[in-house]
Amino acid sequence: MLNPARSLSMHAESGRELPKVEAFEALYALGCRPRHGEVVMIAGRSGTQKSGFALFWVAQMNLPTLYFSADMSAFTASSRLASMATEDTTEMVEAGMKAGGRHRQRYLKALADSNIVFSFGSPITWQAVDEELEAWIELWDEYPAVVVFDNLMDFEGAESDYTEQMAVMSNATELARATGATVIILHHASDKAWEAKSNPWNPPSRDQVKGGLSEKPELSLSVALDPHSLEYKVAVIKQRMGACDPTAQRYATMRCHPEVTRFSKLELRLSPTAPVTKQWTPTGALAA
Repeated sequence: MLNPARSLSMHAESGRELPKVEAFEALYALGCRPRHGEVVMIAGRSGTQKSGFALFWVAQMNLPTLYFSADMSAFTASSRLASMATEDTTEMVEAGMKAGGRHRQRYLKALADSNIVFSFGSPITWQAVDEELEAWIELWDEYPAVVVFDNLMDFEGAESDYTEQMAVMSNATELARATGATVIILHHASDKAWEAKSNPWNPPSRDQVKGGLSEKPELSLSVALDPHSLEYKVAVIKQRMGACDPTAQRYATMRCHPEVTRFSKLELRLSPTAPVTKQWTPTGALAA
């Protein structure tokens, strides 16, 4: 048993904020404060770059990360990382790896400093999670700082079973508390809700997240991609230690670059030909 003072002393370090990512400036401006040791959900409809968003986030933080990727293949995940690091498209990465020689070495060198370790088993099982964690401890004598599950419905038995999905969320919470790792879990929102048809490019509200499971994590983010403008919208629909909007009507906007799996800030500039007109334009890609 722990009294409040002892609990605060022991866990103050694990509750500190995660490293900030420059592209997420608008999200932080909403009061979003992701922390070490939390369970974080990223929820969105199909085709909204959830995996790309999660991969970019952990790559930019570059903390020791164990990424369970049942949704992305080994080539897709690794080529996205190489694309992100070099700003070459995934098609260029694929061609370069096939060409071999200096092209292949360029991409391998770009990934040399990455702290992400992948596990590609599908479906994800808790036995596999235990085995990967044991191997991690054997190699580095500590737990990973971040564990990503992509995604919740790719866990064994959780494809459509609500009870099993609840068990996954419960186990994810236990994992975060036992290891101090930030657990990021991806999940789907309904494609059949009325809002999915009337406002398909806006983030889904909390009640549209399948199974109501966005209420379980400390932080739940709702994401959407406008395929025409490539604006990426992120709403904070649940935050235990800060502001949130369950309706997802208040959201941060950034630019998505899907061809290189990158995100960047939107910058407010005045058009030189029309001084009173405000126009949003991207700042450009971040340095690799």
